[in-house]
Amino acid sequence: MKVTVVGAGAVGASCAEYIAMKNFCSEVVLVDIKEGFAEGKAMDLMQTASLNGFDTKITGTTGDYSKTAGSHVAVITSGIPRKPGMTREELIGINAGIVKEVTENLVKHSPEVIIIVVSNPMDTMAYLVHKTSGLPKHKIIGMGGALDSARFKYRLAEALEAPISDVDGMVIAAHSDTGMLPLLSKATRNGVPVTEFLNDDQQKYVIEETKVGGATLTKLLGTSAWYAPGAAVSVMVQAIACDQKKMIPCSLMLEGEYGQNDICLGVPAIIGANGVESIVNVTLTAEEQLKFAEAANAVREVNGDLKF
Repeated sequence: MKVTVVGAGAVGASCAEYIAMKNFCSEVVLVDIKEGFAEGKAMDLMQTASLNGFDTKITGTTGDYSKTAGSHVAVITSGIPRKPGMTREELIGINAGIVKEVTENLVKHSPEVIIIVVSNPMDTMAYLVHKTSGLPKHKIIGMGGALDSARFKYRLAEALEAPISDVDGMVIAAHSDTGMLPLLSKATRNGVPVTEFLNDDQQKYVIEETKVGGATLTKLLGTSAWYAPGAAVSVMVQAIACDQKKMIPCSLMLEGEYGQNDICLGVPAIIGANGVESIVNVTLTAEEQLKFAEAANAVREVNGDLKF
């Protein structure tokens, strides 16, 4: 199992680190355009191998995609990160060109690759990969829902004053501050609906803090977060590599599911060796259906700025 991570910045390096430490693949290749950067990150990470007990080989390259040949999975993190006050959507003009070029290079050398898109605006970048790669739709996955759901569970555990292992919940719809849809109606603490523990104000707090989870960190850090995004990617890559058939919310091309067509949005899916094994249709409340449709309209507006 060979995995390529394009972009050796904080998010990409975290992806490589978590994937390597879980010891389920043979090689991780880091790619970056900055001379020597990916090579340096790879060397630094390899010098932790004996300390952290992994045997995964990590290599780096400056833009030489021939070294990614035969990758089973590729992760695209490249592009400029968010700055304080910047929305994910504002990144589209710069990142679309980068993601398109990266996709072409990946598919050239690994025509059977499964691509996980992390670059923002993520739903639109996943849509771009669908339109330009020539890959079947089950091989293109946007990462957002896995990360947003982790942030949702963090806020739920905080409000419940419970260990996070007690908590389950997921976020669907768009990977944006306004388009996220935390499914409070489905969230549980050991199988008991969280609405039985949390009052209205607490429920509202959890939802709103989840939706601005990325923006909160960007404000605190001065750039995008990296630990949780890297961990979210590693969970998705492991589900593919180990054929786990794990249900993960992620951004997928919809063709009638959830009443939407020709758009990438976050929905729960079974992820395994083939990438997207199936999309899971969950019953939404009338309010959730409305919010999902509103998120779709907003993503379509951003998609309209794409040139491909």
